[in-house]
Amino acid sequence: MAQRAGLPMPRVYVIHEDQPNAFATGRDPEHAAVAATSGIMRMLDYRELRGVMAHELAHVQHRDILISTISATMAGAISALANFAMFFGGRDEEGRPVNPIAGLLVALLAPLAASVIQMAISRSREFEADRGGAQISGDPLALANALHKIEYYAQGIVMPSAEAHPETAQMMIINPLTGGGSMGDLFRTHPRTEERIARLQAMAHGAA
Repeated sequence: MAQRAGLPMPRVYVIHEDQPNAFATGRDPEHAAVAATSGIMRMLDYRELRGVMAHELAHVQHRDILISTISATMAGAISALANFAMFFGGRDEEGRPVNPIAGLLVALLAPLAASVIQMAISRSREFEADRGGAQISGDPLALANALHKIEYYAQGIVMPSAEAHPETAQMMIINPLTGGGSMGDLFRTHPRTEERIARLQAMAHGAA
């Protein structure tokens, strides 16, 4: 599949976790790695696992780790600038804030807006990785079936490594965090699985 995607062979790792999941990392295709949990390897059949690995290769092909790093950096910078503006901007000659309420609103809303944008980028990259993975594997329904299984089983299995490092959640093929599906759509790291499956099914039937 790496050859079909025009990519150098990435390093491949197994994560000894029961939760079914997978992810890709690396700043560019020459320094990429893909990983799958032992749980996903037990649960999926060969065809479905192939679809998942194609999804991860699509992330590598699209340089999504670099994109997510840039978006996270920008979100952090916006938050820092908002706090800076609240404490140091808009003061009179005596050093008092000219409009403290406006400063407080900026400090609260700017990081919120930055997070919404960051999560929107994350969701859009997942959709594109689904599409790219389906094209690499030539089997959209295999990935759709895999997503259905992963979503169903992952909800009842905790992934301790992801819980300890929640910033890694957006790297996974399905959000690995407990309670992750209860967040509002604006703050979801991943699109709703049923929408991802519907798009893949549409690809399989030539409607997308």
